[in-house]
Amino acid sequence: MKIAIAGGHGQIALLLARQITDAGHDAVAIVRNPAHVTDVEQQGGRAIVADLEQLDDDELGLRLRGVDAVVFAAGAGPGSGAERKLSVDRDGAILLADAAERAGIRRYVMISAMAADSYDPKRAVVPARSEADVFQVYLRAKAEADANLRARSLRWTIVRPGGLLDTPPQGTVDVGATVPRGTIPRSDVAAVVLHALLDDTAVGVQFEVTSGDTPIPAAVASLG
Repeated sequence: MKIAIAGGHGQIALLLARQITDAGHDAVAIVRNPAHVTDVEQQGGRAIVADLEQLDDDELGLRLRGVDAVVFAAGAGPGSGAERKLSVDRDGAILLADAAERAGIRRYVMISAMAADSYDPKRAVVPARSEADVFQVYLRAKAEADANLRARSLRWTIVRPGGLLDTPPQGTVDVGATVPRGTIPRSDVAAVVLHALLDDTAVGVQFEVTSGDTPIPAAVASLG
């Protein structure tokens, strides 16, 4: 498979690129900054330099020709402000879906966030009134992106991880429509995404995931 990752310089994305490559497939990372190309190549991937906030779906679709599946792993990141939560975390995900449809790519895996639908609509507004409200806008952006993807005929999977850790992979998880709040190593999130793609499972499923007791392949397979 050739798998394109939007937000290709993010921590999960770089881990995923290495896992894709190690599994014998091709990773294509979409990065905004040309200085990040080397980091992608060090993980065995190939980089496409493209800014999701500047392209339209036609341009991005052309760059995705030959790709079998896409993963949305982009995010505006800490300190980015409420406006960019919407322009990157929401609108970037929608742009990737539009571009995938134009390019004839059917498989789309979204990396979302646990409890995204629990945002407070009164606080999740732009301009945000506080840093706490910026987080509410972030959850809103994720929730609205997920809802947009669920409404499409793409073969989608929405992964909603708990708190992200930089600890070594555990290899076992807890999955479900909702699971108790918890944490998960970023490398295990990448592995969940990889298994959903390579095993072609969890299609049409949105689920939360934290560290748990079930091996990742079995956990993802159990989702259908």
